[in-house]
This record gives sequence, structure tokens and C-alpha cells, in this order.
Amino acid sequence: MERPTWAPQGIDLSVPSVSRIYDYYLGGSHNFEADRETGRRAIAAFPGLPKLMQVNRAFMRRTVRYAVSEGVNQFLDIGSGIPTFGNVHEIAQAADPAARVVYVDHDPVAVAHSRAVLDGDDQSAIVAADLRAPREILGSAEVGRLLDLDRPVALLLVAVLHFVEDQDDPWKALAVLRDALAPGSLLVLTHASTEGGPRKPEDGEGVQGVYREVGSPLLMRSREEVIRFFDGFELVDPGLVSMPHWRPDAADTPEDADEDPVVFSGFAGVGRKQ
Repeated sequence: MERPTWAPQGIDLSVPSVSRIYDYYLGGSHNFEADRETGRRAIAAFPGLPKLMQVNRAFMRRTVRYAVSEGVNQFLDIGSGIPTFGNVHEIAQAADPAARVVYVDHDPVAVAHSRAVLDGDDQSAIVAADLRAPREILGSAEVGRLLDLDRPVALLLVAVLHFVEDQDDPWKALAVLRDALAPGSLLVLTHASTEGGPRKPEDGEGVQGVYREVGSPLLMRSREEVIRFFDGFELVDPGLVSMPHWRPDAADTPEDADEDPVVFSGFAGVGRKQ
């Protein structure tokens, strides 16, 4: 297999990656055949996944603009993946040129491509780290340089918590991050679930099986489990809802999104630290 020039040395191109599979769903070009094959199998098990990922990105963009409108112009995006058009720093800096963004991901391709995209941008950076090591993130040079933790920060955990198993205690990791943030900080998250959407639990089990086979367990948590992530935060209106239902904006919604009920799968919400 010929190695693209943008692919970091040392990664096995035959091993699928969650961030590159996500890039494939979004129509990106930074993925390999192993990622595309896994993506195709996941779509077969859970039809509509690409549309679901598009509304996930649209929700992210709306929440970034919301944060800026609330006076929050610092962003910590964990599990940021491979940068695509309309990423956090682009949306944030369009709304406030002074906005600062720190991305965090543990996938080498996501990190390398982020560094290339952010080259020359002194207000944005990428950290190679894992959500399960929150103190490593908080203690990174990039966070120290770009984010003032004495001021409110928007913490983005978009489509990442469902890849952290209960045994790794994502609630504890989030609590460490929350406790480091100033009052007024925002928590933005989305989480996979079959609860409340049109897909049956067995559909969720099918896509979970695909991810499990490639070593990336996908958790379909209940509403009660997801709302626990907001401990210490007050949910802002409209609360924990499906992604299209969180302050919809016709100008930032994929065409025909509401024609496929799959887009109402999963949960999305924003909380404010008191």
C-alpha cells in the first residue's frame, strides 16, 4: 500500500481508526481503505450514519457560536478528530477574532493533519493526548499557552464519550476537567444512543459489534447515564435533546436532514458551570 505524504510514519494503515472512520462519514479524504471498509459495515448495520454525523457537526457549529454569544471565547475540544471545513477554530474566530482553541486527539493522523491546518495560527493548537488522561491535557504546554483557566472555557466533548468504557470511568475524567474550569464555563457534548430515536436496540448492537471488532468499543448509553456527565453543570435550554432539536438553525442544517429520522438518535446538550 502506498503511504500518502500526509500519513505520519509509524502508523499501520491496515488498522482502522475512529477519527478516520468519522472523516470517511463526513466525506473527507484523510482515511484509508481499512477505515472505509469499517465505515461501510457500520453504515450497513446502522443506516443513516453519515447524515447523523453531519447533524452532529452542525450542532457543534451552533454551540460554538452560542458560546461566543455568551462571552466565552476559549475552547478545549477533546476528541477533535481530523479537521474538516467549518471546524471549531474557523467558526469561533469568525465570531470573535480573539477566540483561542486547543484541540486534543490521540490519533496520529488527526494530530499531524491538525498541525498542518493550524500552521501559522497563533491562537490555535493541537495536543496529542487522551480524554482518559485529563491531567495530562490540563498540564500541556498548549493549554498553558492559549487558555486562561481563570476565565470561562467551552469544553467540547462531541461524539467522544461513547468511545470511553465504563471501566475507564469517563465521569471521573470529566469531573477532573470540570473542577479545573472557571465558573461560567460551558460543557458541550453529544453521545450515541438508540433511546428516543427510530433505531432499535438491535441496530445499535450491530454497529457496536463493528466497532468492537476493530478495538474501539462504542457505548449506547441511556439518557440517565448521559445526563450524569452534566453533574456540576446546569443544562441550558432546551436541555438534553436530540441534535436537530438543540436551537435549530435552518442556515446550518444539512439539506433534507429532517427527512431521515435517524438524525434524532442520540443526545446533545450544553451545560454551564455554576
